[in-house]
Amino acid sequence: MVFGTGNPHASVMFVGEAPGFYEDKQGIPFVGAAGKLLTDLLGSVGLSRSEIYIANVIKCRPPNNRDPLPDEVETCQPFLIQQIQLINPRLVCSLGNFATQTLLGKKVGITKVRGRAFRLPEFVLFPLLHPAAALHQGNLRGSLEEDFKKLKQVLDTMNEECFSPFPSEPSSTPDQRSVPEPSPQPIQMNLF
Repeated sequence: MVFGTGNPHASVMFVGEAPGFYEDKQGIPFVGAAGKLLTDLLGSVGLSRSEIYIANVIKCRPPNNRDPLPDEVETCQPFLIQQIQLINPRLVCSLGNFATQTLLGKKVGITKVRGRAFRLPEFVLFPLLHPAAALHQGNLRGSLEEDFKKLKQVLDTMNEECFSPFPSEPSSTPDQRSVPEPSPQPIQMNLF
């Protein structure tokens, strides 16, 4: 099981899809090639892995690295929601389709919503392309870097609001969405 890693008091959290081969072996999310790219992109916006928290929607590697099945997402979603509640970040960056759809609670394509801020009840959601997609499809690398430039603007705005003596009213530009409510009783996940 690959639960998550990073600063438990982070104001920024990244959520990916599921562990890959190297993540499964080490028990840490984003340690393979996609993880290296993510670390480089974090540095480009002034963040380090020690400042943020990283998790995945799915906590175990799907067989043959296939896409997660709907019942796997449904089983793991309450754990992700609890992670977000415990970390209590101001900003959650979803990486790719599965994380974005899970946190928005609706079926949307990442290319339609990437690089846009969505104000949810507990945090701002900022969908990004998944670093693995940029590695597999080289033409997406520029788009991912563009997403991170927009992320830097969002971070700068959030920091200004945080240190302003009179915080401004929430911007009308972020879309309003609701996060799916976690189930009242935690579900015991049978891993074996």
